Amino acid sequence: MRNKKILNMVLCALFAALIAIGAFIKIPVPYVPFTLQLEFTMLAGLLLGPELGALSVALYVVMGLLGVPVFAEGGGFAYVFKPSFGYLIGFIIGTYVTGYIANKVKKPSFKRVLVASLAGLLIVYLVGMIYFYIIKNFYLAAPIGVWSVILYCFILVVPGDLLLCIIGSYIGKRLIPIIGKETRK
Repeated sequence: MRNKKILNMVLCALFAALIAIGAFIKIPVPYVPFTLQLEFTMLAGLLLGPELGALSVALYVVMGLLGVPVFAEGGGFAYVFKPSFGYLIGFIIGTYVTGYIANKVKKPSFKRVLVASLAGLLIVYLVGMIYFYIIKNFYLAAPIGVWSVILYCFILVVPGDLLLCIIGSYIGKRLIPIIGKETRK
């Protein structure tokens, strides 16, 4: 029992660190940079399950809010007022949903894992885009239309994220039986 707790803590910390690294592997796109954070948040849900996966993402977000510069554009509590902060909230929820769907069965099929990844991606985008729109229009008083949000916050970056979902699903399908067995003893 004690070894399982230690393993779970190490895995949560590892994924929080991987998400931080993923934040710095980025391709600049207007408004919201394309990063590898999604890949690691998705893998956290797939491999650690819904609770531990979401916990690892929440740990990453808390570290950033406490001032550790782990976000794509820095850190600190003021990051809450950045339009892209909604994606971080979406990562937590999306990771939970991805882990929940994928881990409902012991050995999920590739199709189940891919559907789980896409469901998580949909949540990340939905929460991120809504937050982006609200912060830009009502807090920053820098009006942006719905179609511009869809263009810059979805259409320009979704192809890369879809590819990340496929890659992550393949990795997840292969590793869920191995890591899942260890974290759920």
